[in-house]
Parts: sequence; C-alpha cells; structure tokens
Amino acid sequence: MGAREVGLPTVVESREDLPREVTIWEVGPRDGLQNESSVVPVEIKLEFLDRLADAGLRVLEATSFVHPKWVPQLADAEELLAGLRRRDGVRYPVLVPNERGLGRALAAGVRHIAVFGSATESFARRNLNRGLDEQFAMFEPVVGRARAEGLDVRGYLSMCFGDPWEGAVPAEQVVAVGRRLLDMGCAQLSLGDTIGVATAGQVQAVLAAFRDAGVPVDALAVHFHDTYGQALANTLTALRAGVSTVDSSAGGLGGCPYAESATGNLATEDLVWMLDGLGIRHGVDLDVLVGTSAWMATRLGRPSPSRVVRALSG
Repeated sequence: MGAREVGLPTVVESREDLPREVTIWEVGPRDGLQNESSVVPVEIKLEFLDRLADAGLRVLEATSFVHPKWVPQLADAEELLAGLRRRDGVRYPVLVPNERGLGRALAAGVRHIAVFGSATESFARRNLNRGLDEQFAMFEPVVGRARAEGLDVRGYLSMCFGDPWEGAVPAEQVVAVGRRLLDMGCAQLSLGDTIGVATAGQVQAVLAAFRDAGVPVDALAVHFHDTYGQALANTLTALRAGVSTVDSSAGGLGGCPYAESATGNLATEDLVWMLDGLGIRHGVDLDVLVGTSAWMATRLGRPSPSRVVRALSG
C-alpha cells in the first residue's frame, strides 16, 4: 500500500516561520552502513545509491575515506566510487578524516567532501585521538587543500547537545568550535546530536547562540539521532529557526561506532512524511523511498526502524 493510498495528513501551506523548501542530506550509504556488524557487499551499496537517486534525493553521502582498520565497513570506498553511476544534479559527498584521506578522495574524482569534528574534548580524544584544539591542526591542511582544488567542504560537528562523558554541552562552546570550522573554510556546518539526547529547547538555544554570534542560519544544517524519540520534534524546531538542510538516513539506519549509546539517525521517510504535512517542498518520492528502505532491510536481515517504512510496507 502506497503513501497516497492511505491518505496523508492534512497539508497546510508552508508558513512564514518555515522554509518553503528543504534540502535532505541523505547519509544512509555512509553513516547508515558504517555501523553495521557485517560488511555490506559493494554491489548492494551501489544499488542502494541508485535507488536513492531514483527516489529524488539529490545529496547522497556515498562513503568515507577513513582508514579501513577503524571502519572496515567502508574499506571499499575506491571500488564503490569507481562503480558509481553518477546522476546529473546529484551530489555525492564523502567523509575525509585527514590529508591522506583527501588524497584518496581527489584521486577518485570526488568534488564534495566533509570533515568530522567534535564539540567536546572527550569525544575528540576518543574519535580523533586529538584534543579539542588539536583537531584543528588536522583539519586546516585538509580544508585548505580541498578549497584550493575547488572542492566544496562541509564540517560535521558532533556532540553538540550532549556528551556521554561530559554531559550537557554549553551552547557557547558549540558556537566557538563551530565558528572555527566555518572560518577555516567550511561552507556548511552540520550540528550533530550524536547520542540523540537533544530536546527542542536545547536546539532552540544552540541555534539562537549561533545567530547571536553572527552566523547566518543558511550556513547551518542539523543531524539528529532518535535515541529518545525526539528527532522529529528537534527537526521541526530547527526548521522554525530557519534551518533548511536536514541530515537523515533512509530507513533510519545508522549510529556512531565511537558512541555506544547512539541509535539510528532520523529516518528519511519519517522526515518526508512530516515535510509533506507541512507543505514544504523536498523533491522526494515517498513510495519509491519506502520501497528502497524495505529492500535494504531485507538485505540487512532485519526490519527497518523507520515508523513510516513499517506503516507503508507492512
């Protein structure tokens, strides 16, 4: 049964306090699959990317050039990019952890990259083996060379709302670290709720702190995990603050291999259902997307955590 057959909730006109259009930054092929206990064959990954493009998604984070020792699920990055059927109008960013990773990305013809930083000392130590300030020494040559080569660079900032070792993270600290990434040359900053503890009030406070620091809202994106069931509420709060780029993962796949309490990302299908009800344009065919996530769930051998996928494909 398709989405149109069951009837969507009443669609309202997109109000002045909401964006008219949202860019969905699909992270399922990278962030979604990197946390799998077994390696997904590259042929399945390539079909997944193809199906996501068929659904109308225009930003597909394809893979990561992190060392295979740390994320063996993405050790096939070169093979995947060599076999990728690129579509006109679709971006395929990749995560690049360091200069060696950037060299691999450039050799593979990548045009859009992302670096992954931390808003806290504890997570920077565990994820990057560097301190909060030391991480920038690793990012600066990567961002500088990427910009010189004409690449678009995104900055991910993890632990923006809570850290399992440090607790709640002050908004001022998040802004200070985030501004360094933007000042370094990142065109966009994605604010990550890595362990899924954020509430709407925290989201409002962090975005207000960036606004008060002079950071334009169109330079910000949000990346929520659904550990406490707050991802959609937090997304709506961000939309009302003017954010118009939202990270999500098809079928709700993903987590964080370095944060054991992190559960899946916001499901792209759940996001699309909400955007449809708000009258916000996004360009995604929900039925095709649901079919894609149901297909991937069978390949992974377990049901999709997305409520919309379960409702429309059950």
